[in-house]
Amino acid sequence: MPSNSYHCLALYSSGLDSLLACKLMQSQGLRVLGLHFTSPFFGSKEKIPHWEQIHNLDLLPVDIGQEYVDLLTRGPAWGFGKYLNPCIDCKILMLKKAAAMLPMFEARFLISGEVLGQRPMSQRRDAMNIIRREAGVKETLLRPLSGRKLSIPPAVSESNLVDLDRLPAIQGRGRKEQLRLAREFQIQEVPTPAGGCLLADPESSRRFSPLLVHMAPPRVEDFELAKVGRQYWSGDNWLVIGRNQEDNTRLMELVQKDDIVFKLADLPGPLALGRQPARKWSRELIIEAARFMSTFSTKAQKTKNPARIKVGVDEQVEIISVDPAQSAESSWQEPRMEVIR
Repeated sequence: MPSNSYHCLALYSSGLDSLLACKLMQSQGLRVLGLHFTSPFFGSKEKIPHWEQIHNLDLLPVDIGQEYVDLLTRGPAWGFGKYLNPCIDCKILMLKKAAAMLPMFEARFLISGEVLGQRPMSQRRDAMNIIRREAGVKETLLRPLSGRKLSIPPAVSESNLVDLDRLPAIQGRGRKEQLRLAREFQIQEVPTPAGGCLLADPESSRRFSPLLVHMAPPRVEDFELAKVGRQYWSGDNWLVIGRNQEDNTRLMELVQKDDIVFKLADLPGPLALGRQPARKWSRELIIEAARFMSTFSTKAQKTKNPARIKVGVDEQVEIISVDPAQSAESSWQEPRMEVIR
C-alpha cells in the first residue's frame, strides 16, 4: 500500500476519462492516488503494475466484492439500468469508500472521471447531484473533465490547490475533447471508454440473474462461478459444465464445501460442478445431472457402453454409470433473459 500522502484520491476505472482526470491534477503539480475498485463484475487488479508504469500513476486496488453483492441482493435504492447495472448506487458506494480513505492518505479531496451528460443513467446533472449528496461528498468531490460546467466543492475552492480556470468544460457523449487531451498528455495507450461492467452486459446479466432469484443470499463466489462455462438450472439447483480445459481448471478452483463435482472416469470430456442450495440434491437429480453432463462428451456419445462418471462431494467419491443417449436436457435449462426483469 502506498505510504506517501496525496493531495487527492481518484476513482480510477482504467478508462480514458478516469485517466484524464488524474492527468489533469498531475499537470497542476498535485499528487494523485488512484483507487481501482474490484468486484466480480469489474476491475482488473492484475493489470495495476502495467498501468502504473505506462501512465506514471500510483494505484491501489480496493475490493468491494461483498458490499456490491449485498447491494444487488437487497436491491439498489436508485434502481437498475437496462440490465442488472445499479449505476447510481454503484457510484455512491465507491465514493463513500473513497471518502472514508481520505484521512488515511492525508488527502484533501476526491476526483472522478465523470462527464456531464455522457451516460444516460448516472451522468445526468440531476443524477450527479444525487450521487454527490447520497455519498456525502458535496464538500470534497471534484469532476475535473466537466470542471467549468459543475459546481466546485469547498475543499477545492478554499484550498487554492487547483487552478480552476485550467479545468475543461466537457459535456455530452462525444470523445473528441478527451482524445485531444490524450494527445496533449502524450498518453501511450489510449484506453477505450470504461464500459466494462458485466452487469451492463446482457449475456452476463442472464447468467447472474438466477442467483438473485434462487440463492439465499448469493455470495461473491457464486457470481464468480456464474462467469464460467455453460450454465444450467433445474428449479433452484445449479449445474455448470466446462467448455474447455480452461473452464475445467477454473471450476476446480471454485469448488466450495458441499459442491458436487462430476467427471468422466474413462473418457475425455467436460468437468461439471453442481452447487447445492440449502436443500441437498436428491439421488435422482445427481444421476440426471451426470447423464446430462455426459452428453457434452463426443466420445461418450459415440460409445455403446454406459459412461462412468466420478461424482465427488467433500472428498467422498463414487462412480455411477449413465447412458448419454437418454438425455435429461428437458430438466436442465439455460437461464432466460426474462428472468432479469
